[in-house]
Amino acid sequence: MNEIDKKYTLELTEHFFRNEYGKIVSVVTRYIGTNNVETAEDIVQETLLKAVDHWQRHGIPENPQAWLYTTAKNHTLNILKRKKYKVQYESLLQQEGNHIALEKLEISEDLIKDEQLKMMFVCCHPDISENSQIALILKILCGFSIQEIANAFFTTTETINKRLVRGRKQLRTSEISFEIPKNISENIDIVLKTIYLLFNEGYSPSQQNKVIRYDLCLEAIRLAEILVYNTHIQLKSDVYALLALMYLNAARFEARSDTGTIIEMHKQDRKKWNTSLINTGIQYLNQTTKEDTISIYLILATISAHHCIAPNFEATNWREILSLYDSLLELENTPLVRLNRSIPLAKVKGNTIAINELLQLERNSDISNHHLFHATLAEFYIQENKNKNAIKHLQQAIIACNNPRDLQQLEKKIKIMSL
Repeated sequence: MNEIDKKYTLELTEHFFRNEYGKIVSVVTRYIGTNNVETAEDIVQETLLKAVDHWQRHGIPENPQAWLYTTAKNHTLNILKRKKYKVQYESLLQQEGNHIALEKLEISEDLIKDEQLKMMFVCCHPDISENSQIALILKILCGFSIQEIANAFFTTTETINKRLVRGRKQLRTSEISFEIPKNISENIDIVLKTIYLLFNEGYSPSQQNKVIRYDLCLEAIRLAEILVYNTHIQLKSDVYALLALMYLNAARFEARSDTGTIIEMHKQDRKKWNTSLINTGIQYLNQTTKEDTISIYLILATISAHHCIAPNFEATNWREILSLYDSLLELENTPLVRLNRSIPLAKVKGNTIAINELLQLERNSDISNHHLFHATLAEFYIQENKNKNAIKHLQQAIIACNNPRDLQQLEKKIKIMSL
């Protein structure tokens, strides 16, 4: 196999690692028990390592997904032959009556969705802390690396390792059953929060030098649609709202990037916005009206809808968007929300008022550690022709920025201003 073929094989294996990891872990866990999730992960890791070796030597199989599931099933059967796991496995089969044995298991999309839904709620068991719950879902169900989870939480890999250790210990000791909980509504908030984190990591990757990681965004939408189409979940307003938000944001993907750089919304070619995805997002947004609830996702989705339906940037209903951000502050009064609110605030009340509010926010929080704070302030100063202040904050943004993609954008802007 030449170097180009090897590179392609590695890229394809990475793709399947990301997309199939959580599915295979969920199916395997069904047979070896939630107290053996780490073993399930080991089986999947071994399967994927074998795929890299086998595919490089023999070529990519006609059905890579089926190859992975068959290999994982064989690894699992070998594990179950060991005395410790055999006893647990036979006990599980007895408890579930006529549940099909692993030897006869036929993998289907419906089975995968059922097992992944169960795994979502296993990871969200009340005995597990919220931080550990999210870390477990991102690691087990979504195949995130430790570094990617740390980036999603704006924390260190050491902290995430500790959360995963605590979460896995709780899975081992709590005897959590692999089933959909009766109190499903009480656990769904943490599942939605995790899916939103996953989408955001794809929408604005923190680790890889990419503008958008489509695979993560599609995975987030896929997980949310597992929830929305499941009959066990009765109150679905928040699920509909989150799906609306993700579809409406995804509709702008093609216009948002060009040759590895981010195109700001006011410069985007709106003809490239995906009308089909916008319509799907609006349909999900309309579904939320069936339940009288207001959530963070509903407000954010409505804000995104205003952007999507505006014929051009200048015609955007900034006054309504500012009002929506004011409502969002009542639910989530965080520095990041206030930072995002500053943009419609500037459009409605002027840049000076927005600048003053951001400077006050800087005094009352640690938002200045975030490069987007300085980048936003710089933009307001540019619009006010205060280039000295703008350059100062662009320089601070560069210092605070960790992502090569955003760093390149900031350096390009400061270079243009310095001419």
